[in-house]
Formats: sequence, structure tokens, C-alpha cells
Amino acid sequence: QSYCRDVYRGQLASVHSSARNQELQKLARTYHIVISPWIGAVTSCRARKWESYWEDSSPWNYANWAPTHPLHIVTTCTTLSVRDGLWRSRFCFQLRPFICQY
Repeated sequence: QSYCRDVYRGQLASVHSSARNQELQKLARTYHIVISPWIGAVTSCRARKWESYWEDSSPWNYANWAPTHPLHIVTTCTTLSVRDGLWRSRFCFQLRPFICQY
């Protein structure tokens, strides 16, 4: 997130529709990315309740989680699979490709 903000003056992509999800999946494939890139969803425990939200504060009105995701163990960030388009929770410190929006 900080790299998107500092270098590109943007933020990690938020996804609000199936069409947008497919568009970002296709975009990642054109760059021959094999490792699933970060998108801007975070899952954390707020007021004793697990919830997911977008880093850009846009409404949470769409989700495409893989089965068993998001994880409700610790705060996690989210990847978009280039293979199946599903989202998966990952530890936020992992180095991965990412999709910025401006």
C-alpha cells in the first residue's frame, strides 16, 4: 500500500464487481505474473468482530473469496488469484506483485 501511495500516488486496487475482478485478473495475466498480486482488501478484528474493508475506504459491496477465506486469525491482506480470480487472505508482510489504482 505504501509503495502504491509513495511511488504512484495511488492505492491498492479495490474491487466492486465481478467485471472489475475479471479485468484485474486479466491485467495481471498480461504481465505474466505467476504469484497472486495484492489488492486493497484487509481483514481484521474490529470491536470484537471480524470484518473486511478496502484500504481506500470505499464501500464493501462485493467479495470473491476462495472457500475458507478470509482467515479470521490475525489481520490479513488479500491477494487476487491470476489462476481462478478468487481472493485469499495472506500475511501482509509477504513480498508480492500488486495492483495499484490511481
